[in-house]
Amino acid sequence: MAAWHGTVAFVWSTLAFLYFGVVFAADPEHVITYFDNGPVRLFFFHDTPSAIYHDAISRNIYISQDEGKTWDRADGIPPGDAAMFIEHPFNNRVAFVLTDTFTHYRTEDRGKKWVTFSVPDLVAYVSKPLSFHSDPRKWKYTLFQGTKCVQIPWGERCQDVTYYTQDGFTTTPEVLQDDVSHCRFAHSSKDVQPDVHDDLIYCVAYDSSAISDSRSIKHSYLYSSTDFFATRKSEDFGIGNRAKGVVTFAIMSKFAVVELKDLTPSSGGDMLLYVSVDIKEWVKAQFPSQVRLRENTYSIVESTVHTLAVHVVLHDTKAIGSLFVSDSNGTYFVESLKDTNRNVVGYVNYENICGVEGVGIANVVANAQDIAKWMAAKQLRSVITFNDGSSWAPLLAPSGTCSSQTCSLHLHSVSDTHSYGSVFSSPAPGFVMGVGSVGTTLAPYEESNTYMSTDAGLTWKMVREGPYKFEFGNSGSVIVIADDQQPTDSIMYSTDMGHTWKTYNIGIQFRVKGLTAVSDSTSQKFLLLGQVMSQSQQPSNDRNAIIHLDFATLGRLRCGPDDKELWYARASLNSECIMGAKRLYYRRKANADCYMGEKLGPESHNDKCPCEDYDYECDYNYVWYNDVSGDSKCIPLGPERIPNTECTIGSPNERYMGLSGYRKIPGNKCEAGIRKDEPVSKYCYGAEPAEGEVVHLIHTFPSDIVQREYFMGSKIILVRLADLSVWQSNNEGHTWVQKFPEEHFLAFYIHPYSPDRAYLITDTNKFYYTTDTGRFWHAMNAPSPPNSFGAKVLHFQRRSEYIIWIGNVDCQPGYENCRAQAQYTWNNGRTWQLVENYVVDCDWACDEEPRIKILCKSYENKRGSQVFFGKENALQLVSGTNANGFAEKTKLIDNVAGFARFSQFLIVAEYLQTTGTLDLKISRNGQTFTSASFPPGMHPDSHSYGILDISTNTIFIYTTMNEWSSTPWGNILKSDSDGTYFGVSIENVNRNNGGFIDFQKFAGLNGIAMANVVTNLAEAAFTGRKILQTRITHNDGGTWKALRPPSVDSLGQKYPCSSLACALHVHGFTERVDARVTYSSPSVIGVVMAVGNVGDTLGPYTDSNTFLSRDGGFIWEEVRKGPHLWKFGDSGSVIVIVNDEEPTDHVLFTTDQGLSWLEFKFTFDKIRVKDIMTAPEGRSRKFILLGQYPGTAGSVIVHLDFSSLTHRKCLVDVKIPGHDFELWSPSEERDELCLFGQQTLYHRRKRDVNCVVGDTPKAPNNIVRNCRCRSEDFECAFNHIRNRDGECDLIPGASLLAPDDSCRDGEDYWYERTAYRKVVYSTCEGGDRIDQGTQHPCPDIQVPDHATSGHRTMFWIMVILVSFTITALVVAWWWYNKSKMARGAIHLSEDDDSPQSGPGVLATMASVPWFLLGLLGVAFKYARDVSQGYRARRKCGAVSLDEDTQVLHIEDRE
Repeated sequence: MAAWHGTVAFVWSTLAFLYFGVVFAADPEHVITYFDNGPVRLFFFHDTPSAIYHDAISRNIYISQDEGKTWDRADGIPPGDAAMFIEHPFNNRVAFVLTDTFTHYRTEDRGKKWVTFSVPDLVAYVSKPLSFHSDPRKWKYTLFQGTKCVQIPWGERCQDVTYYTQDGFTTTPEVLQDDVSHCRFAHSSKDVQPDVHDDLIYCVAYDSSAISDSRSIKHSYLYSSTDFFATRKSEDFGIGNRAKGVVTFAIMSKFAVVELKDLTPSSGGDMLLYVSVDIKEWVKAQFPSQVRLRENTYSIVESTVHTLAVHVVLHDTKAIGSLFVSDSNGTYFVESLKDTNRNVVGYVNYENICGVEGVGIANVVANAQDIAKWMAAKQLRSVITFNDGSSWAPLLAPSGTCSSQTCSLHLHSVSDTHSYGSVFSSPAPGFVMGVGSVGTTLAPYEESNTYMSTDAGLTWKMVREGPYKFEFGNSGSVIVIADDQQPTDSIMYSTDMGHTWKTYNIGIQFRVKGLTAVSDSTSQKFLLLGQVMSQSQQPSNDRNAIIHLDFATLGRLRCGPDDKELWYARASLNSECIMGAKRLYYRRKANADCYMGEKLGPESHNDKCPCEDYDYECDYNYVWYNDVSGDSKCIPLGPERIPNTECTIGSPNERYMGLSGYRKIPGNKCEAGIRKDEPVSKYCYGAEPAEGEVVHLIHTFPSDIVQREYFMGSKIILVRLADLSVWQSNNEGHTWVQKFPEEHFLAFYIHPYSPDRAYLITDTNKFYYTTDTGRFWHAMNAPSPPNSFGAKVLHFQRRSEYIIWIGNVDCQPGYENCRAQAQYTWNNGRTWQLVENYVVDCDWACDEEPRIKILCKSYENKRGSQVFFGKENALQLVSGTNANGFAEKTKLIDNVAGFARFSQFLIVAEYLQTTGTLDLKISRNGQTFTSASFPPGMHPDSHSYGILDISTNTIFIYTTMNEWSSTPWGNILKSDSDGTYFGVSIENVNRNNGGFIDFQKFAGLNGIAMANVVTNLAEAAFTGRKILQTRITHNDGGTWKALRPPSVDSLGQKYPCSSLACALHVHGFTERVDARVTYSSPSVIGVVMAVGNVGDTLGPYTDSNTFLSRDGGFIWEEVRKGPHLWKFGDSGSVIVIVNDEEPTDHVLFTTDQGLSWLEFKFTFDKIRVKDIMTAPEGRSRKFILLGQYPGTAGSVIVHLDFSSLTHRKCLVDVKIPGHDFELWSPSEERDELCLFGQQTLYHRRKRDVNCVVGDTPKAPNNIVRNCRCRSEDFECAFNHIRNRDGECDLIPGASLLAPDDSCRDGEDYWYERTAYRKVVYSTCEGGDRIDQGTQHPCPDIQVPDHATSGHRTMFWIMVILVSFTITALVVAWWWYNKSKMARGAIHLSEDDDSPQSGPGVLATMASVPWFLLGLLGVAFKYARDVSQGYRARRKCGAVSLDEDTQVLHIEDRE
């Protein structure tokens, strides 16, 4: 129906007024109008019955002057001309229709008449090509953005131009500014201060004086003018010539906001916001220190007249962020809500409730960490605020629908909206509706129900089962809903605030697409947009319909004074105040059968309330924190910055008046009462220092620290003391609060896969958990108290809410069946299911299987008390699944000594009763096991062993060779890639009686490790005194050698050591108080520190010095005399060391990695420091010393803050090295150019540069090339060991493995075994393959007489066929792109190593042989990559074949 606007009216009811004074209710009326296509805009002129229907497909405008009852195509606009419809936001009589030509249309009488106007240029392709003046007297002032193109020899050059009119386009508009991004009136909002110049205009435009690259972002400025750009001024925002890179200018309520791209080399692409309230003085918006605004990662969301609200993406995934709100000046932002939901388009689940100030609803992602790490499906929860985002709480579920503390109401929001306009609310005061569900998280839309609140979200009730579209009319006296899931022929309506509902039949089957009413909700008429179902469609009608619903025919009288009531908007059931005032609204009583004849709003007499706690929020750089009593308070993120005029005397007791940590919520009108925002007196030593100074604070604890850990990726630390108390710091140790003093905590666990979760384990079955890094803790009951049998209480997996609990059952005095019982939960402890009784340990078999599979080591005889069980009761390894509720178990191993699960391997030690020995079994899939093979004399049947490492896809095992004396030592064995054939990596490695082994790999550089070996075996076994030497490997244990000693010490003196055995030797794990202390940090790749000495052997620890290497252990230097503890901070830009011999009062720190050291004294009473902590990511400049005052009980923590050493951020260009960073390779300073078969370049800060790395993006590791294989890329094969000359010999008494004649991956030959095998971690290619012996053709390959042939005829036929197939695909691809059928892609050129390269596909086709070979290489590489990618994704079962594997063929059975 191109212009079909006849209407079909079906009058189903009439108004009947009886003159007896009784009014009988009738039914509504409806009228249906059919259209060709659905509307892109369905719009009511504000507060009028005039409506617009814009069909963007046929490009027509339809007008209704009677609230959508009848429709006519716009008179004066030719069919097919309407490309865009734009209404005037400040004059409800004016609108514009823009076209693709130079002629456009406007109306000044709501569409009754349209007149043309012309602009010299075509309309620009921007979302808002028109900008309007907010002053009612200047409603004709309009800016038009067009695009001007000029022809140039190679095409055309286009730029945007802004025109202006002062008469509403009655005359031809004039040019305002050329080469613009956009222009706006300063008066683009009614909230702009009235003293701003009436004609002030801002334009984001490019500097026309730039000689080259003029349209680059670096030439984009903000210009202003008050004379329509006869003259103009460049805004400098108070930063001078750095005021460039302007991206956007916008007026948001009373705020003017400018977005700039920080063009300084150190910014890393950060964005800056400058805000002005008076549109004269600009101030940079300040966000908390950990927040960075990055391009396309933040958006200014629905804000109020009091504050700006900015949503910032802080997660790796762009779908989750945090909401920040400003103060009343738009300057200082504080975090309002964490983990807010955002869809891929950028819409944020946040909406203010219409008509009631301070109320808003948002959706947060409950499993944010799971999404960031494992790409789990979102689980959303809804929260509501009654104080403009200062605090949030769950939506109260309807009475009787929730049975747990975590249960609440959740609503679908703007990211998946199913209606027009506001998702939740309407202008009807206090009325809110939504589609959602009751539970712990939001259910899918189709499984949701429809809910309603009549008190602005304070309480809720379910009005209908299932999802419905909804709309309010006549100030809430009529509510209409329509089925939003199934086709329907009716709507439902309520005239008593949703208490009862009536059904009205439309007479046709349709699917609801939208439901709306006049924007102020005063009318009794509604518009329902529907798609008519085929069975109801008439031949003459189209399928898109507007159904006009008229409820004025219900026969209700106009409401009188007795039909109305005063309603208080309130923040809680116990208060009549909201945002510091009593706000009263008149609205109709629920049981009054009448219609409202006027628009309702708040009464003018707003009584101010006394200030209470909830009228305040945390000030800038303060965060909410729950204290012991459960109350929230604001604590600082770090030291406070103070004015230069304060704290000038230097006295230790000097004080200043500082921030209280609170500010009144912007827009809050409370007076008197509690004054939490008044300045408070503070000591100067706690304030932020001047640049170059260090801050410290000391905290004492009543007992020894026995457990401490950071939440990964945060500033929050947990500490457990020996007195069973737990303490928490939210600011890296700056302040501390005890958690739940009434409890006794045996342990705490931080979830390894979801580090925002943690669990505090008490000595009862009660535990506490957090899902938001300790912001809030919740109590929960476990199925039993924690076990006392030494088993780990909690076991986790990647699905964050899946947990195994091992506890005591029936272990009270007098019970005979005391046992350890394992149960698991799939919902974070809300429900539990029994797994197994009488267990020693249990763990998940695989994280990624869809079914739940758990492995348990449990006793065979499950009777009696587990306390008294011994070897006579065999321990079995069993597995069970949730398929049968763990009722049936599968026995995997009859008699198990222990098991360990890793990402690639399940390793089990089986006790063989017949021989009394151990057998090590390896499995990749948790079902099929293969016995590991060991060299002669090293099988675990006669030796104890431990698993050291699996980080390089092989297993390192330590086998104790001497354990009968007090001087144990042993050998380190390394497996092949399948974990089955173990060979000797290094012999005689030191071990202590506690089980710790002097072996450690370097963080960030896999395959490099150090170990200490015992060199006096006979003497040590007799005297108990070991002589140790240090060895290092740079090829994953393939070969080991001594550490190269420095030439001079830290004082420049030569070492008194000249023998060939002179080397550097360092102390390892066996001598450390804390086994978590490591040589290196993953944030400082290649930098290693150690305590040791230069000599023939390792000397006493107290006689040692401190050494550092910057290249992964190749070259070392002594950086300080004496042994020290150390810790790396800020990616190595700060290193802190402290005396490790005796109590001390100072630390030493360096900003140049040991070239120079500075001393900082932190106490007058010396402390024996036991350890240093910092954030595990190594990006913080804040450190924590853990220690004890000598001769006293308890412990002490010293907080050290080096953040102010310098404020200069490092400059980095991730593509071009320079500035403050450099590229380096761990192989560049040795004879071999490669490490692990490749040359890799890393990004690191230059040593002598003093700058803050922080979150500055560094380039990813750059693999320059794979290298040719050398001897360093090989290790001894199974049953071989290196001799004194470094060559691999067969171990005496051992035999060679049988030849492996299997041919893999289409290879033509197989090779006999040699004494070597390739290091699994090496990627070398070609070269000297000492692992390949005599060559033999594969059985199915026929070798021709001439060696040059090499392939059969069929092979070359396939080459030609495949090549021409690929050629056809490439030609098709070329034609596809040439014909412009492919849109939106950006193609970057790649290096071409082929001898023939030319411009495009045709040039390539001219050289067919090279083309064939090149494309075949690509095809084979693609096939290989696809197969490898598929195998890599199947982490729980697939097994690759290794050269030493001849009988191991484990497969997935799916």
